[in-house]
Amino acid sequence: MGYSVGQVSSLAGVTVRTLHHYDKAGLLSPSDRSHAGYRLYDDADLARLQQILFYRELGFSLDEIAAILDDPQANALEQLHARQRQLRDEIVRLQRLAEAAERAIEVQRTGVSLTPEERFEVFGEITFDLSYATHAQLKLGHSDAHQEAMRRASAHTKEDWRRLMGEAAAWRTQLLAAFDDGEPADGERATDLAEEHRRHLARWFTPCPPDMHRRIADEFAADPRAFALVVPPSQQRPGLAGYLCEAVHANASRRAGGPTDPQEGREDR
Repeated sequence: MGYSVGQVSSLAGVTVRTLHHYDKAGLLSPSDRSHAGYRLYDDADLARLQQILFYRELGFSLDEIAAILDDPQANALEQLHARQRQLRDEIVRLQRLAEAAERAIEVQRTGVSLTPEERFEVFGEITFDLSYATHAQLKLGHSDAHQEAMRRASAHTKEDWRRLMGEAAAWRTQLLAAFDDGEPADGERATDLAEEHRRHLARWFTPCPPDMHRRIADEFAADPRAFALVVPPSQQRPGLAGYLCEAVHANASRRAGGPTDPQEGREDR
């Protein structure tokens, strides 16, 4: 006595459509048919379905499952170990995403949020790409400097942001002028601008020693989303990100071992 499609559907917790799909794909074909032509599954079919559902739950594709079940040369244990490693990596990734979301929620709860209209008014063309925000949070979220920067940013008022962005716009105008005038990236004018940017970060976000400033500049050169935070796309020139990165590195080198400004990291309100 065989089991009908409806009975197998109820026993296995899958839809009739799924069983028909497995049959069409050649993954699970019923062993018999009734006199009326209806599919009938036997105990061996049910055992095979149980294996299929097990591998599906682990994320294997139907083609991979077919290879494991039908190919006598297939090494199921090896494939299971590989899938185990993938699942562990995915667990780590999801955990990091959950932690990033938790920190973002904390910032929203403790910070002074701006309305969309206020953001447009204050930030203008400078926009914080959400994909980059997630990338930065995952990459830097555990660092003390990043947490301090997020804490201080969340505490800024609308007037703070207005002053901050005003400073940034004035600095950006000078940077573009130096670049357009052909000033060397390691010259005094460009490195002074790099130092001004470093102090701006320290004043408004987090203490920014030269080595940290180098890493930030490297990110500007490597990721257009990061560079768009300092120079909007409409004002960018080819090579400008690399120019700023070179100026920051030159400034860090000239300041290596120099005295630390006791006022760095303190907001000028």
